[in-house]
Amino acid sequence: MIYKALSNETRRLIMQWLKKPEDYFDEQAYLKQGLNFQIGVCVGDIQAKSGLAQSVISSYLLTMQKSGLLESERVGKWTYYRRNEKTIQEFAEYIQKEL
Repeated sequence: MIYKALSNETRRLIMQWLKKPEDYFDEQAYLKQGLNFQIGVCVGDIQAKSGLAQSVISSYLLTMQKSGLLESERVGKWTYYRRNEKTIQEFAEYIQKEL
């Protein structure tokens, strides 16, 4: 399932954005709300950066979450996504063994 999730260029970009969200998203906007990137990045911000429809981004994020690459947290009516570093590390180790 991870291979499928990473087979799409936009999904790979999202993983890159979420690795260092401070480089790609407005951290001050989060701080003003009493949040930080530890919680993740809001779906709306990911959608705006990608330029794709929200339904497409939601589908991409769900695929990546089901594969274990992402974790989500709901705050009020918003959902925030962050990388699941444990799964990413395990997958990287698996790939190293296979090569």
